[in-house]
Amino acid sequence: MFAYVGGYTTPDRDGRGNGINVYRVDEVSGGWTHLQHVGGLENPSLFTLNRDATRLYSVHGGRNLISAFAIDPGTGALTLLNQVDCQGNNPVDSALDPTERFLLIANYGSGAVAVMPVGDDGRLQPVSQVVPLPGTPGPNPKEQASSHPHALIFDPTGQFVVVPDKGFDRTFFFSFQNGRLTPTQQHFIDSSPGAAPRHTVFHPTLSVLYVNNELDSTVTVFDWTAGRATERQVISTIAPGHTGHNTTAEIAVSPCGRYLYVSNRGQDSIVHFVIAPGSGLLKYAGTFATGGARPRFFTLGPRGLHLYVANQDSDEITAFHVDQRAGSLIPTGVRIAVGSPSAISFVTPS
Repeated sequence: MFAYVGGYTTPDRDGRGNGINVYRVDEVSGGWTHLQHVGGLENPSLFTLNRDATRLYSVHGGRNLISAFAIDPGTGALTLLNQVDCQGNNPVDSALDPTERFLLIANYGSGAVAVMPVGDDGRLQPVSQVVPLPGTPGPNPKEQASSHPHALIFDPTGQFVVVPDKGFDRTFFFSFQNGRLTPTQQHFIDSSPGAAPRHTVFHPTLSVLYVNNELDSTVTVFDWTAGRATERQVISTIAPGHTGHNTTAEIAVSPCGRYLYVSNRGQDSIVHFVIAPGSGLLKYAGTFATGGARPRFFTLGPRGLHLYVANQDSDEITAFHVDQRAGSLIPTGVRIAVGSPSAISFVTPS
């Protein structure tokens, strides 16, 4: 399979990366072979793939651009298609709608969600809608001075969009039809003051939404019904005995739906929860050191057999086997040197 790795490149982001790097990953040996370096890019920091893995879209942290790339299905190589202004500051995440005719962008710095049409050839077109997020800043004056949408995803039906807002301690909900965002009747649900909702993921089979809260190191579990969320549980990501500073970063559910993982920055770990069948509620199951510093991002491999951690401050990716019976993580010893990694996406050739 092919792996696409992005990271921070500029001094204002303490960047030591050099753009996007493409690798071939041997799923048997675990080895990574470098195939391509795409330079001339500032802070390519999170990726979105289309369904047939022929297009890759990248946000650029601290900037105002979104890039579109074509993927060669045989070699995995990237070719830049175009770059478009996202009509906001510091885009941090994006998502394609089910038709793949629109790319939605969370603009962290300007506190808004943008809609960008996508041409038949995959090229991005000028922004068609910008939706500011309403609310009141949270209690942390440094991290919550204004609205900071940190992610966005579509729900499993493709009809609704979920946007966690770190700055306003809110998670927003929109319907999306005919290329337009419209607030749902609920519109948002508040978190505890200072929780700072960051990223979110749906269970693969249950109507359950998980949101990791950055500043208070927790996960909130919501029941999800037709665009409406109901809080069911809040659980800590910190193992007993840890007393230092910590913030959460990324969240993921195993393809089998039995395990949930969250990365802790400070403790520098991946916390593992077991998901209760039927309810989707979480039970703490263990914490695993990432082997590096500041795990800003991690992702499971396409089949959920491995977990890969982007350790931003130690300039490396570390790889783990996932025990399929228990969900625990086993270090493989594979470490890939790459500057300030913040994004990893995989494509399995057809």
